[in-house]
Amino acid sequence: MNYQPPYTITPAILNLVAEISELIGRYTILAEQNLTPRLRRENRIRTIQASLAIENNTLTLEQVTAVIDGKRVLGLPREIQEVRNAFAAYEAMDNWHPASEADLLVAHGLLMSMLVDQPGVFRSGGVGIFRGEHLVHMAPPADRVPYLMVDLLDWLKRSEEHPLISSCLFHYELEFIHPFADGNGRMGRLWQTLILRQWKPLLGYLPVETIIRERQNEYDRVLAEADERADAAPFVEFMLQALRDAMREAGDTDQVSDQVSDQVKMLLEAIGNSELSGSELMNALGFSHRPTFRANYLNPAMEGGWLDRTQPGSPRSPTQRYRLSAKARIWLQTRNEE
Repeated sequence: MNYQPPYTITPAILNLVAEISELIGRYTILAEQNLTPRLRRENRIRTIQASLAIENNTLTLEQVTAVIDGKRVLGLPREIQEVRNAFAAYEAMDNWHPASEADLLVAHGLLMSMLVDQPGVFRSGGVGIFRGEHLVHMAPPADRVPYLMVDLLDWLKRSEEHPLISSCLFHYELEFIHPFADGNGRMGRLWQTLILRQWKPLLGYLPVETIIRERQNEYDRVLAEADERADAAPFVEFMLQALRDAMREAGDTDQVSDQVSDQVKMLLEAIGNSELSGSELMNALGFSHRPTFRANYLNPAMEGGWLDRTQPGSPRSPTQRYRLSAKARIWLQTRNEE
């Protein structure tokens, strides 16, 4: 009997697929007009930084950009290698087919080169997923992995599910099987991007990982809930919400830029590709009076969706920094090309 991932088609899933399908048209027009090679590269870098941050890589967006640009960066050698590997893997996506086991192994080999003993090889031992000291998932035995992956890839090849759904299901199933000794999370996110890219090429540059990173606790929770229910629907709903929100964010273009105050425009230009603290932003703009800076610059930029916090769950963290949102990057890129 042909394998079928267990999931329930919920009203939420149907509504999200319909909503995303409507957004696709708007996003496609926007991307064709504004997604320049430079901005595509910046979106890919944001994707890589966010996906690695989920796996506890501490490099900032600025540091990741520097690594990819071949510059010297003060950081842990392993984290720098993770960035190099991830960039190589995402750049190689054009050469891969989502249902190919050989391509999946090649991708893992690139992603985990010099990070594990056997990159590009299915695991040979047992593996469990822990949250602290609590075991939340025990993956299937290693001797079952090759057969489970054959079934999963065969399902993907013949699946008639909407690509939005099949990409989420594959992502979940890969996390459940945990076919590799390490790198399963980043492989799941990479392969979902590949599946979506095959359906709509411009989705290969949608930095949905930035949304996942902001909701990492929920990402972990829905994976565990899907395991407990033996139904992937909670995870599918979560990922579709993340895709929708990433597309909405990308769809907020400079069509509203004429409503942005001069103060906010100055702040956006001061940040550029950096991640800066509130104090650093004040210094960049020549301010010493914090209330005025927050009232006229920082707060309007945050309320307008022009800035993202590096620690969205801890707004008052002393190590909080700010970076441009996707909307702000599109606006700034367009402004620079005028």
